Parts: sequence; structure tokens; C-alpha cells
Amino acid sequence: MNWILAAPEIFLAVSGLLILSAGVLTKKGHAFLPSATLSIAAFVVTGFLVALSPGGVGYEGLFVVDAFARFIKLLAIVGAVVSIALSVGYTSEHRELPFETPVLVLFSTLGAMVMASSASLMTLFVGLELSSLAIYVLCAIERDRLGSAEAGLKYFILGSLASGLLLYGVSLVYGYAGTMEYAPIAAEINGNGILPLGLVIGVVFLIVGLAFKLSAVPFHMWTPDVYQGAPTPITAYMAGAPKFAAFALILRVMMGPFGAMSPRWQMLIEVISALSMLFGAFAAIPQTNIKRLMAYSSIGHMGYAMMGLAAASPAGTTGTLVYLTTYLIMNAGTFGVITAMRRRGHEVSEISDIAGLGRNNPGLALVLVICMFSMIGVPPLAGFFGKFMVFAAAWNAGLYPLIAVGAVSAVVGAFYYLRIVKVAYFDPAAPAFDHPAPSVSFVSIAMGLATVLFLIGLGPISDAAQAAAQALID
Repeated sequence: MNWILAAPEIFLAVSGLLILSAGVLTKKGHAFLPSATLSIAAFVVTGFLVALSPGGVGYEGLFVVDAFARFIKLLAIVGAVVSIALSVGYTSEHRELPFETPVLVLFSTLGAMVMASSASLMTLFVGLELSSLAIYVLCAIERDRLGSAEAGLKYFILGSLASGLLLYGVSLVYGYAGTMEYAPIAAEINGNGILPLGLVIGVVFLIVGLAFKLSAVPFHMWTPDVYQGAPTPITAYMAGAPKFAAFALILRVMMGPFGAMSPRWQMLIEVISALSMLFGAFAAIPQTNIKRLMAYSSIGHMGYAMMGLAAASPAGTTGTLVYLTTYLIMNAGTFGVITAMRRRGHEVSEISDIAGLGRNNPGLALVLVICMFSMIGVPPLAGFFGKFMVFAAAWNAGLYPLIAVGAVSAVVGAFYYLRIVKVAYFDPAAPAFDHPAPSVSFVSIAMGLATVLFLIGLGPISDAAQAAAQALID
């Protein structure tokens, strides 16, 4: 049963080792495209295995497969495939990325999948570190570029600090609960009338460590520099799969073993959510680099997603999962456009470089506008439904101050999204970009269409999110 439950992870791990070995044996300079192609194929097969995997608990209570784990794993796989597809276009027009890049994305996603299926604090930490270590290398993968090396170093140092805080929280929880498995922890908390102070402090440290991975305020300090310095496809990946996995952890841990403690941690989540929304909205206004702007946008979006967690209800969890799905789609479309920002083979990333895009490349400009309006929350685009569901969950939970903060942040955020639209269509035209690679065009168009047509898939996605939320409390 253990082998069957972990079949997707085992297949992905073996595939990664085989692809890495094949890359080493391939002639230098010709290994990236085969490595990327094989990695995407491995992800497609893994996606089918995830969808068909049976539910259950294995490895003596350390690993669980349920509707929630499947939902997060599929989101992470889609985010990884999009990132690798963008990296193919990035290398063809810029310069060759090392062939290890897709393999590192594969192993990072493997860690994210382990995180989604964690049924123990130890499994949580192992998956988190597997995912994080690969990302540290990915950020600095362009060794000859100073910004990339700086991004990798900053993320490594601050990420190590966050991992230490998380591990300290794990040790406190283990010390006071006597176990690291979620089910016994929940039984210990429910059966104990008075919660030890050390256990509460341990939960706080857990939240701090996971909030860092989400780039939530006040643990966001690494985000702008890392987003700007890392290669654009890697930035697109970091904005997706790792954050989905971190949300999977925080949802599974907070709604599962620590669900009975919600009055103790709910206020902390509300504060983090409110600060993230406000800071993300106001700090993005003066930005002139679009990758830095997307970093602050990401901080704000994580704040909106945390509104569902703050509601501490199945409806809130459902809203968060739908919000993450919409964020994946519109974020991938935006980074598809950013990846296409090339002049004479060199990457440009200033907002002023987008000037005249509506005349020079109407299709690319249309995708950018669709994604910007979706991030604002304009109906009937994907972003509207995600925002609506988390706001509704917060309203039903009586979190009216948090809703007010979210509304103000949304209005402020609309300014810098609309500024990008204004630059693309109404500013004097800058020189045209190079013709985008086919893979970049495909990702951009596909995500733009998915953003517009999200309403068609809203029913099945909402049903899957509800089933996932229900799995956390069963």
C-alpha cells in the first residue's frame, strides 16, 4: 500500500535521476531541450498518477493521500510545466540555461508534492527542505550574472533562517504534544482542557516559518530582490508551486491538528493577511521594474488568499484553494509576457519597456491586459471569482475589519495594474520586442484564454476545492 500511495512521487524521483544521468552523458550545449522535454513528459505522467491515486495513509502515519493532497499536487505540477515551457523560450532567445534547470524544477516540485501529502511534522520539514534547496540553486543558476547570484545567496541565507524557526516550532510542538503526527497531535489538543504555553509558542513558530515561504508580511523581505534577480522562468515557478505547497502545509496543519486552537492563531493570521494586502498594494506603486512589481503583487495576493485561512472554516479553505487556482493562471500569463520582453536577444524588464506594446504586438498586449484586469478582480475574469470566494468566507466568519482592509488594498492595487495597461496602450511606443518563442507564445495565449473562460471550469474546480477542504476535517 505504501508503494501505491507514493507512486507519483516515486515515479517523479526516478525520472529526475534518469533525466539527470542522460543530461550528463549528452554533448555539452545540446542537453537542455531534451532535459526539458523529458521533464515535461515526466510531469504529465505524474499528473495522471496523482489523479488516479487511491486515498489512504501510509508509511506508518507519515504520508497521506486525499482530495486535498491531489488538488495541491496538480496545481504544483501545472506550475512546474508552465515554468519549464517558459524556460525553453527563455534559452532560445537569450542564452542557454544549464540542463539541470528542468531537473531542479522537477525535484523542487517533488518536495512540494511531499509537503502536500505530509501527515507528520517531520514529513513536512523533509518536503519543505527538498523543495527549498532546489530553489536556492535555481535562483543562482545563471552564475555569470551578478543579479542571479545575489538572488540565490539572499534566498539561501533568509530561507535557512526561516527553516530554523520552523524546526524550532516543530521541536516545541513535539516536546509538549509527545508526537509529530497530525492525528495524535489533534487528539492531544482536543483531550487537554488547558493548552501548554509552549505548544502555543510552537504553533507561532510554525506559522512564521511557513509565512516566510509564502512571502507574507513581515517575512517578505527576500521577495523583491529574488524575483528581480532570478531568471524569469524561475521567478514564474517561485510564484507558483512552492507557494501552493506552503499553503497546503499551513492549511493542513492549521485546519487539521491545530484546528481546535483556531481562537489562538486566528488573530495572528488576520494580522499577517491584512499587513500583506496593505504592504503589497502600497509598496508596488513606486516600482519601475515589472518583476519587482510582480513581487509586491505576489505579497498582496498571498494576503488575500490568507483571508480564507483566517475564516477558519471549510468555506474559507475552499475559497483559498480556488483563489490559488486563479492566481496560478493569471500569474503564469503575466510571466509569459515578461519572458517575451526581449530586444536583440537581451532581456528587458522595466515597465517603460512595455510602452507601445498594444501597437507593436497586439496579441501579447491583450494577454497582459486580461491578466492585469483579472488581478484587479474584474468580472467575469478568473481573479474575480477567487476574490469573491475569500471575501464571502471572511464575511460569513464576521471578519469585517479584514474585509475593509482587503477592499482598500484592492482599490489601491488597481492603480498600478491599470498603469501597466496605460503604458502598454497609450504611452509613446518603445522599440518592438523580438518575436517570442513558440513555447512562450503558447503559454501566454493559453493562460490568457483560461483567465477569460474560467467561468466554464468554475463548477468542477469549486467542487474539487470543496472536496479538498472537506478532506482536512474528516
